[in-house]
Amino acid sequence: MKKACLFLVLSLLPFFAMAQDGTSADDLAKQLQNPIASLISVPFQNNFDFGIGPADGSRWTMNMQPVIPMSISEDWNLIGRVILPVISQNDVFGNSGNQTGLSDAVVSGFFSPKAPTAGGLIWGAGPVLLIPTATNDLLGTEKFGVGPTAVALKQAGSFTYGALVNHIWSIAGADDRADVNQTFFQPFLAKNYPGGYALTAVTEISQNWDFDSTSGMFAIVGSKVVTIGSQATQVAFGPRFFYGNGRAADWGFRAAFTLLFPK
Repeated sequence: MKKACLFLVLSLLPFFAMAQDGTSADDLAKQLQNPIASLISVPFQNNFDFGIGPADGSRWTMNMQPVIPMSISEDWNLIGRVILPVISQNDVFGNSGNQTGLSDAVVSGFFSPKAPTAGGLIWGAGPVLLIPTATNDLLGTEKFGVGPTAVALKQAGSFTYGALVNHIWSIAGADDRADVNQTFFQPFLAKNYPGGYALTAVTEISQNWDFDSTSGMFAIVGSKVVTIGSQATQVAFGPRFFYGNGRAADWGFRAAFTLLFPK
């Protein structure tokens, strides 16, 4: 886990940067609560999880999650999002030793109206792809997958609430690996505070329908928009709690930083 600790230190360095002026920091913090905002962002989300499996294994996962909005017409945007995990894990499958490398990539495309509905609803929907980029058999599924994804949210004053969902079916890949038939559901609630601060409660639920297995995670994450020189950045930190009959770990925490490129 030495590599994980190094990335944790790098994740926390932005806390020592000067804060942006309140107005722009507040605006960026609010946009970041919207997964389909017209804002280019590159999150590096570090998750440290402990108490995995019978051998009390551990895992560090850094999710690189670039989000790129593209205008495709006068009224519509296409929001592209890639999640590419880098993992270092130890004894997560019994006494399986250490594996470090890439996991599978998840690529989503959300077609989203540029303006909210009359009721203030912000939404987007499109396809999601599972791409077997894992560099080790124990880090991925060895399957290609496809399915639908959607997100809906509302922003009322300093609050943002909504949910993201997708479902992936495997359509090709290694015959000796289990098929993928999985739903991912992510409700979230965020409260913004002056000065670019925010507090977010989020739960992530993965349902494996072929094995009737549910893995849930609940996190409470505090964040702040800061600058590194002239680079707008958000830093975040908070604990992770796990539940479900396929519980992924006993406990963990999240430390993240996000590079921001406002238009």
